[in-house]
Amino acid sequence: MLDRVLLPWLILLTALALGWDDWFSWDPFVASRSHLWLMIGAAMFSIGWMLPPEEVRQVLRRWPAVLAGTCTQYTAMPLLAVAMASLWNLGPADRVGVIMAGCVPGAMASNVLSLVARANVSFSVSLTTSATLLSPLVVPWCLGWWLRREISVSAWEVAQDLCWTVVGPLLLGYLAARVLDRFAPHWQRRLAETAAPWCARLTILWIIAVVAALNRERLLQWHGPLLGALLMLNLGGYLAGHGTGHALRLPAAMRRALTLEVGMQNAGLGTFMALEYFPDQPEAAIPTSFYTVGCMLTGTILARIWARRVYPPGTKEAESQASNDR
Repeated sequence: MLDRVLLPWLILLTALALGWDDWFSWDPFVASRSHLWLMIGAAMFSIGWMLPPEEVRQVLRRWPAVLAGTCTQYTAMPLLAVAMASLWNLGPADRVGVIMAGCVPGAMASNVLSLVARANVSFSVSLTTSATLLSPLVVPWCLGWWLRREISVSAWEVAQDLCWTVVGPLLLGYLAARVLDRFAPHWQRRLAETAAPWCARLTILWIIAVVAALNRERLLQWHGPLLGALLMLNLGGYLAGHGTGHALRLPAAMRRALTLEVGMQNAGLGTFMALEYFPDQPEAAIPTSFYTVGCMLTGTILARIWARRVYPPGTKEAESQASNDR
């Protein structure tokens, strides 16, 4: 239910952040900028809490397909991002933001939309988990390679930050959930399971609102080239995921999951990283903010189209879809 209204709430909170300084003197959005790392940590802890043990085991059982999908994400998306930034002749700040969106791991929203699309949800979660766990190794290398002239921190610093704010809280959340499953009363488990999704989603909403507050004047300007580059990056990611799925001869449900996973990046994390590593250029976070809204919109449309597609009985695709439904 929460994910169905996430996009409207994202638009509403962004509009509120844009007009806040016209109504009040104290701005909570700008004031919370220095605490975003705590919010990201809380969100990743919540995501780790929501990971079922079976989904973690799927990473090991399907490691060839998971590794291939993760490699596709960490190669196709950065290359597409660099190509789009050059093709659309973006300025320095926009270029940084677009490449940042291309280098971060996949988004948790892709798992929800995989369910809507009648895709293989366990494969989708496996891909997200794999990309997130590998992010301290891969993301610093990608950023260091493509932004070596722009980024002011070392790859080791980026890796440390990702370990402390992403991977560490994710693992702690997963372990805490397992402990609570064993020792806590049922009502406490249910309360934690209800609170975790809200914490993860609300964190992303707030981060985008902070970006809107920091870039009020620029967000109201026309961003035609930037929006074009981000749209092509998003659609190119879907094509790369779908093409890889066909090349690997994956069942239809797994191809759908891979398509959504590659195209839908964790732009909320990218937004945080842009603000963290480019404090003098808050506008560098605008592309990742736009990408968050855009990939949710296109992903929802794609998932709805797939949800209405019925495969002929007896085909491999129908069997895969029926297996996913079970």
